[in-house]
Amino acid sequence: MGREALVRALGEGAAAGRDRAPVSTCPYPAGDLRRTAWVRGYAKTRTLPAS
Repeated sequence: MGREALVRALGEGAAAGRDRAPVSTCPYPAGDLRRTAWVRGYAKTRTLPAS
């Protein structure tokens, strides 16, 4: 798996976050580095609830 695949997964996760899709829509299985990249992209677009 190359850097390109990780960058693509990061972008996919960011798009899902902007679309407010549930995090469970991640298409990559646990243990896959693309899943980590996807979740990071997703998290960058989401804001934490105010306390």
